[in-house]
Amino acid sequence: MARTLSTYVRSEWFLAISAASSLYFAFWGAPLHAKVSDPAWLAFTFFWLFSVILGSALCVVRHAEHLAARLGEPYGTLILTMSVTFIEVMSISAIMVHGDNNPTLARDTLFAVVMIILNGMVGLSLLFGGLRHREQHYNLQGANAYLGVIIPLVVLSLILPNYTLTTPGPVLSFAQQMFLVVVAAGLYAAFLTMQTGRHRDYFTLVDETAAEKKAEAAQPVLPSALLLIAYMVPVVVLAEHLARPVDYLIETIKLPAALGGVILAVLVATPEAIGAVRAATSNHLQRSINIFLGSVLSTIGLTIPAMLLISNLTGRSMVLGVEHTDMVMLLLTLAVSVVTFASGRTNILQGGVHLVLFAAYVLLIAQG
Repeated sequence: MARTLSTYVRSEWFLAISAASSLYFAFWGAPLHAKVSDPAWLAFTFFWLFSVILGSALCVVRHAEHLAARLGEPYGTLILTMSVTFIEVMSISAIMVHGDNNPTLARDTLFAVVMIILNGMVGLSLLFGGLRHREQHYNLQGANAYLGVIIPLVVLSLILPNYTLTTPGPVLSFAQQMFLVVVAAGLYAAFLTMQTGRHRDYFTLVDETAAEKKAEAAQPVLPSALLLIAYMVPVVVLAEHLARPVDYLIETIKLPAALGGVILAVLVATPEAIGAVRAATSNHLQRSINIFLGSVLSTIGLTIPAMLLISNLTGRSMVLGVEHTDMVMLLLTLAVSVVTFASGRTNILQGGVHLVLFAAYVLLIAQG
């Protein structure tokens, strides 16, 4: 028992840092926030909060992967995507309700998450997996099921608001918002029913399932589940404090409003990106696809309804429609994704194409 406890202490040392940071900012964070006008203190506070939240999120992913090895697909990936979606909702909510009204923050974050995952994460996974294994295989029916729900929800959420006439600008009326909430949550629930029920085999491969079963006995469920929750608590506490330096950068220094969305997107997408790339490199492409397509689906199917409800409850306006070059990049990304996941096989060329689109996205953030 002592040996087991000692092992956990050595492997979970970051939990002490997360807990100490949460306690410090909860009781003594005000003096740090009062000094954000000083560039040195602003940088110090921002990187402290960002690194602790990111480190905690990475630990969440690590324990979600332990649970995945024990529970198998698709339940393991489902735990991962739900955990990251919770972090995403809490982070966006904390910044959205803090400071001046920023109606485009949720949209910018969601758009950034989609672009980072469908281009950056997919590109790296397919490129590294292809370099090591030449050609990789996945279950085509599962990929088609993901895209069959993702594409209509993305269009309804991020493109359709530009063309509705009830309200001016890229926003939805209250009735349209409630319709989107019901439709997104309903389609996601229907997808989960299919994924965990009669069509569970769409999201697994025989060889990968056999490899996962070998690891099941070595992965206890309860400790990983408790530690996953323990690492999520500091994220919830610190996300509100991260809103202070982010708001200062956008509202006072007048950096691009999209920067807040990109910061949050990097925060929530990085842990999953590491897991997806690691799975693809280990020739578990099916798990990698479950991670990145499942992440996009949960972002659109769960985060958008949650943010619409929160914006109405708090009286904050929320702009959803992406415009100009963002719309072009979004439509191009969806079209290329359909082509990429249309054959059941992947190679390095497909990964390279997605990375080119990601590079174009980054360039357009800086130069419009």
